[in-house]
Formats: sequence, C-alpha cells, structure tokens
Amino acid sequence: MKTPLIGLFPNEKKSLSVKIAAEICQYLKAQGVQVVSEDHHATVIGAQPLSEVDISSIDFKISLGGDGTILRLIHRHPQLAAPLLGINLGSLGFLADIPQSAIYPALELLLKGHFTLQNRMMMQGITSKGETCFALNEVVLHRASNPCLIELAIYVDGIYLNTFAADGIIISTPSGSTAYSLAAGGPILSPDLRAFVLTPICPHTISNRPIVLMPKKEIQIKYLSRLNPIEISYDGISSFGLSTDEVFSASPSPLDFCLVNLKSNNYFSTLREKLGWQGKLKAAK
Repeated sequence: MKTPLIGLFPNEKKSLSVKIAAEICQYLKAQGVQVVSEDHHATVIGAQPLSEVDISSIDFKISLGGDGTILRLIHRHPQLAAPLLGINLGSLGFLADIPQSAIYPALELLLKGHFTLQNRMMMQGITSKGETCFALNEVVLHRASNPCLIELAIYVDGIYLNTFAADGIIISTPSGSTAYSLAAGGPILSPDLRAFVLTPICPHTISNRPIVLMPKKEIQIKYLSRLNPIEISYDGISSFGLSTDEVFSASPSPLDFCLVNLKSNNYFSTLREKLGWQGKLKAAK
C-alpha cells in the first residue's frame, strides 16, 4: 500500500501559519503520512523538502492561510495539480473553508477518505503581442494611471457585444464570482458552472450591467482609448500592460483546479456564513 504523500503550504508572512503547519506535520507523520513542504519551510516545520520528491506523486496539498495563500500557491507551483484542502487562518475564505477550530477533525476525515473532489474551471489569457496569464479567480483590465474612463470593446466568440466606457472590466470565473466581481456588483455563480462573469467597473452608463457568459471559444477585449497603457492583473498576483488597439483574449483553461470538499462542509453553508446572511428556516403555519 502506497504511503500517502501530502504537501503543506503555510503562509510565510504569518508566524501562526508556520507554527500550525509544524503541528500538523507532526500529526500527519504520526499517522504514517509522508509530508513535504517548500524547501525554505521544510526544516522549520519538520517536513521533507519539496525539491526531493516527484511532485506528480503528491496526493494532496494543504494550504494554511486564506484564499490569497491558495492563489499564490497555484501561481507559484502551477504544475502541482494535487487536490487542495484549504485551512482558513484569515478573515474571509471561500476556497479556504476549514476553520482553525476544525483542523484535526478535517484531517481525520481527509485521511479516512470522507470527502469529494470538485473540479473548478480556470481561465487563460493572451494578448495580441503574446503575453500570457492564467487565473483561478479573475482577470481585471483597469485604467491604471489614466485619470479618466477608458473604452473597451467586447467580443464573445467573435461576435461584438458592446463598448464599455468604465474604469475597467472584470472577467471572473465562478470561483472568483465571490471576490472582486461581487464587490463590483456582479452575481454569485455556483462553483460547478463553466461560465464567465463580465462585470464593468464603475461604467459611465447605468444600463451597462454584469453579464454571465458561456463562451465556446473566447472573450476578446480591445482597448480603444488613445491614452496611456492600461493594466491587466490576474488573481491579484501579477500584471502587465495593454496598449491602445491591442487585444486581450480570455478563454477557459484546459486545466482545472481541484478542491477537496469534506462531507462535513458544503459550499452553500460556507456562503451563508461568509456573507453573513441572516435568513432562517421557519416552520409552516
């Protein structure tokens, strides 16, 4: 029988995260699990260095932080495709939905196989000059240093949709629909959908509303304004510029993000808790 191999990925900016990772490492090793971590953390938490193993053999990865920690992990190790269990040590987490108080019951469920796996769509993008990116949550085209609204022409699978005069546009996946897009007035999408949300940022025309799209090929956005280059950022991790008349194309990525869902947790209860919804079931009269 193969020894389980789990990767631990704490948020290095939080001492509490590293401390808890060390405790989890000792717990997992006591259960007969082989534990690895990034080389600069391995000695500190008592794990084997990541560089010493074939990453394709890792069965699960565990992130300790918040959704931002997960996003940084995905972008730092895009080739590490193992299902992820997110432990939330931050203030708000939709991907990292295991609270600190439930860490060890969650680990027990994981080791016993009491979970399901959920594949979530990701996005890939490319500019007309060949710069590429990918995102789990969203890609944002923003006016950057320009002091006024910018004009962006939108095409869906080659068909013209509209030209937005706005501060920018958010292209969000279902996972990202509870992030920046939601703050900008976009709808919440169930994470099992394969669709994009196109949300204008502060549009000049009030009738320009968010729209849910299911492109077969891609969404194309052309920057029309004769102004300074605008900024394309992805998952809040990194960014590059887009000049006048250049086009950015976004399409579904061939790679999915795999999330561990424990049977004690579900997306809708997490949604109610994180958004502070106060509705209650009432008995029929």
